[in-house]
Amino acid sequence: MKFSTREDIEAPIGYVYQRVSDFASFERRALRQGIDVSCRAEGEAAVGTVWDIAFEFRGRKRKVEATLNKLEPEQAVEIESQSDGLIALTQVDLVALSATRTRVLVSFDMRAKTLTARLLLQSLKLAKTKMTARFKTRVQDYAETIEDDYRRGT
Repeated sequence: MKFSTREDIEAPIGYVYQRVSDFASFERRALRQGIDVSCRAEGEAAVGTVWDIAFEFRGRKRKVEATLNKLEPEQAVEIESQSDGLIALTQVDLVALSATRTRVLVSFDMRAKTLTARLLLQSLKLAKTKMTARFKTRVQDYAETIEDDYRRGT
């Protein structure tokens, strides 16, 4: 099951890349939402960095291992996540439209490796329209946050 969207942001590609690759801020945001996140690496995130993530979903504690597969400055970020037979690939690609405008392409693709994971994906597919709308809204909100922060100079 795949979700994808794109947003244009009124900010230079360097600034947008800095924000989408700020993994420490994503960790803090997840912790504030009650998600347990721990990074196995010390210091800056690099290709191969692994995060252990734990959260509750549908009344059950879930554990996810997320690995940074690609980190290309001012171009792309790719993270592969694995949990209970479910593999998810998150890709963020950046394209400079002009000196002050950047297009962000975000995709999230989930695949099942086990029967249990297939059943979970099937149930999620029933709500795909709603989930797609939520995905697009969250990406749009994050893009607006980046844009607003850039305008304020933070």
